[in-house]
Amino acid sequence: MDSIVTAHPELQEEAEESASSALPLVLAQLEEDIALGRLRPRERLVEDDLIQRFKTKRHIVREALIQLERMGVVVRRRNRGATVRDLNPNEVEQIYLVRTLLERQAAQMIPLPAPHLAGELERIHQLHTEAVKAGALVQVFRLNLEFHRVLFAGCGNPYLAEAIEVYAQKTHGIRSYAIARPNLLTRARDEHAAMIAALSEGDRERLVALCTSHLVHSKDAYIQAYRQIFPEA
Repeated sequence: MDSIVTAHPELQEEAEESASSALPLVLAQLEEDIALGRLRPRERLVEDDLIQRFKTKRHIVREALIQLERMGVVVRRRNRGATVRDLNPNEVEQIYLVRTLLERQAAQMIPLPAPHLAGELERIHQLHTEAVKAGALVQVFRLNLEFHRVLFAGCGNPYLAEAIEVYAQKTHGIRSYAIARPNLLTRARDEHAAMIAALSEGDRERLVALCTSHLVHSKDAYIQAYRQIFPEA
């Protein structure tokens, strides 16, 4: 097969294109599995199982795991393979402290009032509300990420917005303990609506307070569940 690909460059290009399209799909699915609790902390990610599941090549699975490790949600150890990252309560507190500092600063920098930004967030919010109502958790997860990405991009500093996204990715596994709780989903939905109102009305104090309190629910749900599952920690 390799000789055929080498002899026919068009086949090599087709194979490379197929591989490049497979990686984002594998990465997105594993990211969602971790965020939705289908893959739990300390759970092994066996390459052979993933190859069979996704009907893909080993190098695609391996690259997906490398990228998930860079995001901070997977740990890869020599001769032990990959596992979903297990964040202990102290680590969670430290990550959320950084998230709070970054997101509060971004909220302080968004020019107010911000009717255009509020309008774009309202569009995402309506889709998010429909997903919450339907119990479509994948859409809830993705639309929540989009809402916050658009919100903090409004600060005007792309490096700050990027840092916020990087630290948000590290908490994908933490989200899994909140996203399955309807009361926490509706609370997040309502807080999104309140953020939009604060942007429209130019109420910075309210916006900063909401961005700060909004982070607490997932963190607290994770720590509570973690101590029940791993009482030795």
